[in-house]
Amino acid sequence: MPEKRIRVLIAKPGLDGHDRGAKVIARALRDAGMEVIYTGLRQTPEMIASAAVQEDVDVIGLSILSGAHNTICPQLMSLLRKKGMDDVTVVVGGIIPGADIPALKEAGIAEIFLPGTSTQAIVDFIQRKHAHNQPA
Repeated sequence: MPEKRIRVLIAKPGLDGHDRGAKVIARALRDAGMEVIYTGLRQTPEMIASAAVQEDVDVIGLSILSGAHNTICPQLMSLLRKKGMDDVTVVVGGIIPGADIPALKEAGIAEIFLPGTSTQAIVDFIQRKHAHNQPA
């Protein structure tokens, strides 16, 4: 039986127009054997949650450099719960002040990756988190 690939949605919420980091991460995850869907720039939490449902993803990766993470992340987590997607792993990468991290984790964000995090560390985190979902 073929192994089920981890499905990842990479999204750039808000008005931030810089997506190089998101594209680098998308490529690293794809190179690691994951199926990656990139939504592009200027996504709303509603658009991201809808895409996650339509694509039946295991992981959502948000790239946020705009400072809107304290608004966007809780909104997205609430929408995912309403859509019955409580089991989706949501990770965030970008410029996140240390003081904001506890509230984001409390809102349900699984991990926050700050500038300088290696792509391998992100791949490893997602693979570890989803190892139990992979058929033997």
